[in-house]
Amino acid sequence: MAEEPTTEPSTEPQTEETPLSESEQAEKFDVIYSCLRCGTTVPNTELSRLPEIKCICGFRVFIKVRAPIVKSIKAI
Repeated sequence: MAEEPTTEPSTEPQTEETPLSESEQAEKFDVIYSCLRCGTTVPNTELSRLPEIKCICGFRVFIKVRAPIVKSIKAI
């Protein structure tokens, strides 16, 4: 005789809203730059590790990539 699975409440731990650690916040709000010449995207953390700010193509001009989220503000 086969045992039928019983329907029990979920035993998975419920996640609560916990404050993010400093490293998680840095990853969440990481600024991304794009090379003006070749278009390569580079995060700010990688640029800060290098001794000079330079793209792989050798160009030194970067533009800040806009976030894909559009913010709407109500008029007063």
